[in-house]
Amino acid sequence: MTVLRPAIFSIPIHRAFADALAAGLIARFADGALGLAEGLILLPSNRAKSAVQAAFVRAGGAGLLMPRLAVIGDADLDESVALALDAIDEAEPLPPAIDPLRRRLLLAELIERHTPEGEPAITGAAAFQLADGLARVIDQLHYEERTVSALIDLDLGAFAGHWQASLARLRLLVDHWPGVLAATGSIDRAERRNRLLDRVREGWRKAPPARFVVAAGITTAAPAVARLLRTVAGMERGMVVLPGLDRVMAAEEWDALGPTRSDADDPARPLETHPQYHFKLLLDRMGASRDEVQAWDAVSDFDGPEARTPFVSLLFAPAAYSAQWQAAGDLSAATAGLSGAVFADDGQEAQGIALLMREAIETPGRTAALVTPDRALAERVAAALTRWGIAVDDSAGQPLAQTPPGALLLLLAGLAADFDPVALVSLLGHPLVRKGEERAGWLDQVRRLDLLLREPGLTPGWAGVTARIAARAADPKARGHALAAALGPWWDELSEALGATLAPFAAGPTPPATLLGALQAGLERLTGDAVWAGPAGRMLAELFDAWALARGAGPARVDPADFPAMLGQLLAQASVRPPYGGHPRLFIWGLLEARLQRADLMILGGLDEGRWPAATQPDPWLAPGIRRLLGLPAPERQQGLAAHDFAGALGAREIVVTRAQRSGGDPAVASRFWLRLSALAGDLTEPAPGGVPLTRLAAELDAPPGEPRPTPRPRPAPPAADRPRRIGVTALDRLARDPFAYYANQMLGLSPLDPLSAAPDPRWRGTRIHKLFEDWVRGGATREGFEAEIAALRIDPALDAIARAFWLPRIEPALRWAAEQVWSAEGRRPLEVEARGELTADGITLHGKADRIDRNDDGRLAIVDYKSGGAPSAKAAYDRLDNQLGLLGLLARAGGMEGIAAAPVASLEYWSLRPDRRAGGAGKISRTYGPRGGLKSAEEAIDHAAGALADLAGRYLLGDAPFAPGEVAGPGDYDQLMRRDEWFGRGEGE
Repeated sequence: MTVLRPAIFSIPIHRAFADALAAGLIARFADGALGLAEGLILLPSNRAKSAVQAAFVRAGGAGLLMPRLAVIGDADLDESVALALDAIDEAEPLPPAIDPLRRRLLLAELIERHTPEGEPAITGAAAFQLADGLARVIDQLHYEERTVSALIDLDLGAFAGHWQASLARLRLLVDHWPGVLAATGSIDRAERRNRLLDRVREGWRKAPPARFVVAAGITTAAPAVARLLRTVAGMERGMVVLPGLDRVMAAEEWDALGPTRSDADDPARPLETHPQYHFKLLLDRMGASRDEVQAWDAVSDFDGPEARTPFVSLLFAPAAYSAQWQAAGDLSAATAGLSGAVFADDGQEAQGIALLMREAIETPGRTAALVTPDRALAERVAAALTRWGIAVDDSAGQPLAQTPPGALLLLLAGLAADFDPVALVSLLGHPLVRKGEERAGWLDQVRRLDLLLREPGLTPGWAGVTARIAARAADPKARGHALAAALGPWWDELSEALGATLAPFAAGPTPPATLLGALQAGLERLTGDAVWAGPAGRMLAELFDAWALARGAGPARVDPADFPAMLGQLLAQASVRPPYGGHPRLFIWGLLEARLQRADLMILGGLDEGRWPAATQPDPWLAPGIRRLLGLPAPERQQGLAAHDFAGALGAREIVVTRAQRSGGDPAVASRFWLRLSALAGDLTEPAPGGVPLTRLAAELDAPPGEPRPTPRPRPAPPAADRPRRIGVTALDRLARDPFAYYANQMLGLSPLDPLSAAPDPRWRGTRIHKLFEDWVRGGATREGFEAEIAALRIDPALDAIARAFWLPRIEPALRWAAEQVWSAEGRRPLEVEARGELTADGITLHGKADRIDRNDDGRLAIVDYKSGGAPSAKAAYDRLDNQLGLLGLLARAGGMEGIAAAPVASLEYWSLRPDRRAGGAGKISRTYGPRGGLKSAEEAIDHAAGALADLAGRYLLGDAPFAPGEVAGPGDYDQLMRRDEWFGRGEGE
């Protein structure tokens, strides 16, 4: 009996797979008008299908009738494919595959219901997150055709207790899952794929479906796929064509890749990170050996150098055989057309890649493709190309979470779960909200709301915003009164609509379908139908529909605070494919999309460890050792597939590999692929478009031409007539320290915006402490009154949990210390709080406000200023940089304080409320004078401050001195305006 040799071929990596495949099939089967049309080609993905179609057009012209093309990739096998494969019509129809979202919800519900004895229950969002990993385990069991009994028969005595507990839970869930699935009338997608492939295989064994059948580019080693490929290879006119099987590797190296069958008694471990291991596994499951694989004899015009194939084989030699690198000899032929660039960071890497792609299209007909698994790099490159008006399609798509509809949904969910002013303004200003003619008026109101919310002390929550708007609108003297008055009706309507919509989020643990329905209603109230428009909107609508069709499946209840994370995970896993319409000769491909495709210039970007290959994601259910015992692929196999994608891309004629020294702001480590390439090929030549190194071009692309010309220190000098004649005591200190800051604040009217946050900030805390002492003193400064003020501070709704837990316990002892100073002071009593004063002399009006003024028994006054932090030093007062207390004393001494007659000033005091641990949390009283300082008494300090006022006013307010920035250390509010970084530290003459 003659045993037919299986028809298995391999196209080496230096050849363009799709074009070589088309050329070979045309040579074999185009023997008439319908010769090719009578054939069938099986392909791994829709991208590969498009590539093969284009290759046939290039090879055969417009009049060629192509074979039928069918996709049997893991994710693409469906009813349409079953029809393409001519499944037997008389056979009983297979049950439909369960919807992925409904499956995940059911698995999450299963995790909630079944908990092994002695183990904690997993509920809500945690169950939903674990359901994703559980679904992958079930799929892998189907792919590898492992039964549930395989889980039960495992001996886990050598594994850690937590892995044994995890497996116990997994056994329980996998045992109950078939019953849950049967109740839905559907089956797992992976199981359906296996059944469909086996049905097709049985039918083809009886009668081939076409004149010839070719399985091309399929590398999936699942047993069902391997059986189908074996059937195709055994047909009279059937062929399996593999992409890049290494036929150069020595037999001992091939054996060193390890076993393909798991055996607990075999100490050898498979080398699953090697780019050829999955080929070894596939051939073994097909019942074929590597020696039986034949070379595909067709070539194409797009092939790379022939020496590249043995070079790549040597490049990925197992570690035990890498000593061959020392005897590699001359590799110039293999590395011809191969160059590389190392950029300072991933932003410059994107700029450099965009430059290469922009240069490529200067040559008519030339194509260029970026291949990278790094989606962030792909997005940066696409954005960089827009500077030249070039749109490029990213075939890997964009996560739904990053599209406008997805981002809007996540903003709304986050705001509903945890109110935050930043999220509120971001939501209301989203481009899809009120899209149309009314958007301009809507944005005006959003800007008013933004300004009103920026002041400190906002009570958290919707009620806090409503209360602030109402309070400011009711007080004509309040800051922001006009803003609040204009906002009132608009905000009332908005809060009523959204408040009712998002009420379920305030009700505690709630069914997820209820929360999703509330979000859907909220989206439609904000945007109408705009959120459902376009590819991303339609995909978001499909997600809502799929959840509705799940009929309440999933966790019974989830904490609303966890629901945004659930949605974010779902949306991040859904990719929105861009519509066609980008540049016809530029492409951005992910690793899956790049397989079997080739461009004239191939740019392999993101070659840093953790980017390419991606970091291995641990399995939350199965330890690596348990996976091996079950015969499931190790997580490292994905790195082997990434290595094969890299090896395949290296076969192109012209290649540029790139990496960044820093990624995301952190130092990056070169990819293991980059290190191997550098070790074998040596330092790669850097591309130099136009004769300039690419890294230099990327770094200088946005730099202005010529040598740097730092700006000089600004010296605005408006005419004396335009300068103010009125100045506050704190403004004078600003003028003394930084004249430019005074100029920007007082003359230009510029002030920094407060942060948009509901959390109490240092400024609010200082204001709140001042108000506490003001109200207490006005109420008589009694002990009972102080306790009432402390109690009111504890329950102040503006305090968040962090401030209430950390700040309040620290500051309370200092507050009590300050109150005790008032009670224990003999011969001194508070006279006035928040006392305002004004004095005009020599054409200048000085004004200010004292936190507290006390009167001694001898009639003299004491000026007190509270500081929630540290107090200025006496040296600063002597240097005329801190004149605040001295000028307030000047106002009091001259009778300028409202309601207080002129009197001598005995004391100028800063009461610092910064807790001192050594003093039990007490504060400290410091003065601007003293026996050790340059100023010996309060009167001397007042006269010294008066001299500072006369000097500064004479030079800056009455004179023509320029408002030059001061040489101050540390950041300031106006550093950017004065371009401080460009001149600070240089001499005036430079």
